[in-house]
Amino acid sequence: MAAPVFMRGVQGLWSIDGTKYSSEPIAEIDKSNSCKSMTFSEDGSLFAWCNADSAYIMDANTMEILQDLGLPKLVELKFSPKGSVLASWNNYMVNRDGGAGMPNLHLFDVKTGDIKKSYIQKKQMNWNPEWSGDEGICVRNVNNELQFYESNNFDQVANKLHLQKVSGFSLAKGSSPYSIAAYVPGAKGQPSFVRIYRYPHLSGLQAALASKSFFKADRVNFFWNKTGHSLLVLTSTESSDSSYYGEQGLHYLNVNGDSCLVPLQKQGPIYHLEWLPNQQEFVLVHGCILFALCAVKTFPEQKKQIAQTQATDTTHFEWCPDGQHLLTCTTAPRLRVGNGYRIWHYTGTLMLQKFTENHAELWEVHWRPRPCDEAPKFSISSSPVASGAAVEQPKAKAGAYRPPHARGTPGAPAPTQRPLQEYEPPSNAKESDKAPSKNKKKREARKAKAAQEAQAEAGAASTPAQPTPSSNSSASEVKVESTGDPEKDKKLRNLRKKVQQIEKLKEQQAAGKTMEKNQVCAATALSILLDHQDPFEVN
Repeated sequence: MAAPVFMRGVQGLWSIDGTKYSSEPIAEIDKSNSCKSMTFSEDGSLFAWCNADSAYIMDANTMEILQDLGLPKLVELKFSPKGSVLASWNNYMVNRDGGAGMPNLHLFDVKTGDIKKSYIQKKQMNWNPEWSGDEGICVRNVNNELQFYESNNFDQVANKLHLQKVSGFSLAKGSSPYSIAAYVPGAKGQPSFVRIYRYPHLSGLQAALASKSFFKADRVNFFWNKTGHSLLVLTSTESSDSSYYGEQGLHYLNVNGDSCLVPLQKQGPIYHLEWLPNQQEFVLVHGCILFALCAVKTFPEQKKQIAQTQATDTTHFEWCPDGQHLLTCTTAPRLRVGNGYRIWHYTGTLMLQKFTENHAELWEVHWRPRPCDEAPKFSISSSPVASGAAVEQPKAKAGAYRPPHARGTPGAPAPTQRPLQEYEPPSNAKESDKAPSKNKKKREARKAKAAQEAQAEAGAASTPAQPTPSSNSSASEVKVESTGDPEKDKKLRNLRKKVQQIEKLKEQQAAGKTMEKNQVCAATALSILLDHQDPFEVN
């Protein structure tokens, strides 16, 4: 089965066959450097992209352009689940003549290329309408209410869900009966909440099937299982008292009315979560923990690891529809240097890698989607692929840092190190000039007090018959004969220091100085130890 990989970047829009392990393009779709977005239909049969001039719909099987939409400067594109409607969004603008806002959210009929409906959508966040899996209903957020349309008829609003200050929603991808989740952020000490409704029963206090309230949420992400019966809500804050990166929380709800907080085992970010094919469990990448339904931890299971590999600077990865290959890539704007992609076999063998030339930016890389029933059957093996196509993994080489403008220039000299005083002072220079912190002052005070006590003890122990020990006999200058083993030498030095300290205590005791109980016990224990063996014989 051919597995095309589509790529979008400064060098244009092109496609390769990812399972033939050749970086040569099988199609150069767009040679311009202004391709703003690309998207597939869910079954992978249609492909759409836009550049500064227009937007296009293409047959992904024949690579034939079906529609030229003729609308320039689009920014976002999205197909409906069955590929019958293409939604687009561009930056909101005001008509210079009349001063009225111009529609910037357009819904195109894929078969004809005509615009079915246009709306004004000022914000790019949550711009896209959502469809059910069978396209029975479509919903979008309009001024504190969710508006529903049926059977892609956008001339009439079929139903509404009104919630004050509703800012987010998610429609389950299953078929009828349809489930919808709505999010309302908290305000003035009130908690945020998410509620689940069953379409078309949207009005009344008892209409909500489930509800979960929580604090500490600046934004939420929804994760429905495929049946549309269970929902995970990932909450995030921009920042917090404990972390610059904010805090996260995970909540579980279902249409039966159950809800709970998913307990996390440790502090830190949630990297990824995904429902399992059985739709009863989900994988949470948070310290390698697997949770079952209702957030009961069940991992680790008795699974066998096939392979382990490392792909540095990966900003995106995804499985090939054939279930045997994996794509990892480094893309801008997350990283603007070292952009490129790698294709791996599931056994960990690197089959293909390609980096952009002259440090050109790569923006997006995706496999072409395919239905699951088209994936070929294969037997899982843990043995690496024995093929001439396998590529040796690159090893990092240490070298002098080169600024971006000097990279790729043969023979360019390494930059010279500037003296420290020539660098720009830190942004918090005023704070760095302040007096030492309170903790630092306390440490210095403790050190000074300890030095005074040691000096007083040394003076009290000094007699004409017992001169004050010189600095040459201080514990800090203890010397032992090296054994050739640094660890043993360290133990010997520490032990010698203890011996000298206790011998000093015994001398002070003999001079008539009152000793603490712990000091007397330590001296007695050392005497017993010395009577039985040489403590400096370290095995």
